[in-house]
Amino acid sequence: MTTEIKVPVLPESVADATVATWHVQVGDKVTRDQVLVDIETDKVVLEVPATSDGVITEISQEEGATVLGSQVIAILAEGEAEAAASTEAPAPAEKASSDAAAKVIDIVVPVLPESVADATVATWHVAEGDSVTVDQNLVDIETDKVVLEVVAQESGVIGKIIHAEGDTVLGAQKIGELNAGATASVSATAAPVQDAVSSDDLASPSVRRLMTEKGLTAAEVTGTGKGGRISKEDVEAAANKPKAAPAPAPVAAASQELGERSQKRVPMTRLRKTIATRLLEAKNSTAMLTTFNEVNMKPIMDLRAQYKDLFEKTHDTRLGFMSFYVKAVTEALKRFPAVNASIDGDDIVYHNFFDISIAVSTPRGLVTPVLRDTDQLSMAGVENGIRDLAIKGRDGKLSMADMTGGNFTITNGGVFGSLLSTPILNLPQAAILGMHKIQDRPMAVDGKVEILPMMYLALSYDHRLIDGKESVGFLVTIKELLEDPTRLLLDV
Repeated sequence: MTTEIKVPVLPESVADATVATWHVQVGDKVTRDQVLVDIETDKVVLEVPATSDGVITEISQEEGATVLGSQVIAILAEGEAEAAASTEAPAPAEKASSDAAAKVIDIVVPVLPESVADATVATWHVAEGDSVTVDQNLVDIETDKVVLEVVAQESGVIGKIIHAEGDTVLGAQKIGELNAGATASVSATAAPVQDAVSSDDLASPSVRRLMTEKGLTAAEVTGTGKGGRISKEDVEAAANKPKAAPAPAPVAAASQELGERSQKRVPMTRLRKTIATRLLEAKNSTAMLTTFNEVNMKPIMDLRAQYKDLFEKTHDTRLGFMSFYVKAVTEALKRFPAVNASIDGDDIVYHNFFDISIAVSTPRGLVTPVLRDTDQLSMAGVENGIRDLAIKGRDGKLSMADMTGGNFTITNGGVFGSLLSTPILNLPQAAILGMHKIQDRPMAVDGKVEILPMMYLALSYDHRLIDGKESVGFLVTIKELLEDPTRLLLDV
């Protein structure tokens, strides 16, 4: 039975493509999902995999040929690989190696979005020779915005790791190999004596990095894994083990040792580099200005104290302050469209929807996932949406869809104790609102001094698009809505 190898269906905006690289020749045996040829368009490179095991019997379009979508470019004869293997009757050892080679699956970087040029190999969770199961997370790939997980397509043994942690890779690039169906015991039949094994073989790249940070060598760590492999737990145990008492030494030498200062140099993560670049770009390419105001939080605090238990019982989520902030900002954006706009070249883009970015602190750094259509969300919907984004950020599960878009940003430094700040714009947005710590302060009310829970508001905006009148009016609107939450219900 033969199968036609065709060019993938091309997008509507792409008329034709070019045969870039053939990875096989006529007569080559191939396995299911093995990449046969790369098809290049004016935007991306598409890989064409084998749909089944077999032998390439014909290649009709050579490298450099211009082809159309769904055009036949080769013929694959299914089942020929097995027949050829049986007629040759190889020796048992050769047959075993042939079977193993036929089941090698490439570990590749996921396809990256158009806005992401490349990525970084963040963490390998396995090492060469490790047994893995289907859907087990093998490696984390870090982009400018999110961390992508690459899982095992089948159970087997990691054969080779081509790109180590810290390497820059492209979408769909091969970074390792998985021997599907193999077992660790087979891979370890010719294992050398443990004393002769190097530290690179005994520890994965992430474990070696941890040993470097802890100031340990492989000889100082006892590996508890199979074949004496060293895990992160082994490194932590060795680092926490009490040091043996040093041999007596002169007092002067001991003082010198205790007085030594050390420093550690680690490369910036891709996310941290992106944050630095974007912040500098915002400072250097916009006419950024910040205006301040203060808000009496007592009305909201009283309302929250009165209804928080009933709210949680009714909606199965707690009533926080962020839902009030988001609803107040949404109403203010409706009244001041320029704050909800952005600059694109020489054009001003006005958005008739309300997608608000919420600044979230994660172990990897500050990210701004987007809460969409806030004008259509209830208070409970806002609370649930923010909670989901915070959990995703904490667990590193934010997707590109969660990070894309956003017309306005809210950042709440008050949760960390910040009393006042000047937030930096989140390009290409034109404004960002900074919330701060709620603190009791003496305030003049009707000629009397009262102690009230006050909070400073800070609005940073691009003066090229937003004038002072609009920025102050926007901030005063938020202040009025927060000080009198009933306005949110009455739309006044």
